[in-house]
Amino acid sequence: MKFLTLNTHSWMEEDPLIKLNNLCDAITRYSFDVIALQEVNQLMTSPIVDQSLLITFSPTNNEHPIKEDNFAFLLQQELQKNGLEYYWTWEPSHIGYDRYDEGVAVLSLKPIQETRSFFASENTAYTDYKSRKVIGIKSENQWFFNLHLGWWQDEHDSFPGQWEKCTALFDTLKGPIFLLGDFNNPAHIRHEGYELVTQNWFDTYHLAEQKDNGLTVAEAIDGWAENQSGLRIDYIFANQPVKTTSSQVIFNNINEPIVSDHFGVVVEIASYT
Repeated sequence: MKFLTLNTHSWMEEDPLIKLNNLCDAITRYSFDVIALQEVNQLMTSPIVDQSLLITFSPTNNEHPIKEDNFAFLLQQELQKNGLEYYWTWEPSHIGYDRYDEGVAVLSLKPIQETRSFFASENTAYTDYKSRKVIGIKSENQWFFNLHLGWWQDEHDSFPGQWEKCTALFDTLKGPIFLLGDFNNPAHIRHEGYELVTQNWFDTYHLAEQKDNGLTVAEAIDGWAENQSGLRIDYIFANQPVKTTSSQVIFNNINEPIVSDHFGVVVEIASYT
């Protein structure tokens, strides 16, 4: 199985339609089994999508309808034209950049059996960009959760509290669980979010037989304005040790064109050990 996680930065990118097409082309070639996308936006003022186009969409709730410029919807439609039928879900956490419904999406080549959604953040105000929702799908009796979490020392809504809420939910589930997303906690910083997560979760990067440097942020970006070096903050974790063939950074101008201010991570799983 091949998994992809990518913080898309969607409509905030320059030439976003070109980058959407580049993303679609790569997915068509790789045929990822599960895709987790963060910062998936739609204009709040855009028209609502015709329901006949949402046959493979599984809502987590019905609070926010899919709009015609929803980044994940457009991607799914283009992939469908290329012969890949993805089942998918999306839910926003907050208003982004004063005009978008901003959220996270999961796409799966296999049908979605069940969806989950919950607030990881203490704050749940839709007007606050630090509100954070986690969504998950169950497919082929495995759970895949998409997380875009906060920063370790954020006085407003810190990572430890968010991770505690995540753990409480994950502990209620049985079977294989994968966590994909932007955790906003660099792997090289001791005694912070990465070490907290890896107390009980396996980082597929370290399990991988083949890997690169794993860096997914190359420079200063939103949320990391002072950054001047490479960071590994986008991950794919598993609740069990899995035989991982490879972990590779993608969309970094080495493997596929850059499509976002984050690079993506591709992991290929062989089996459970």
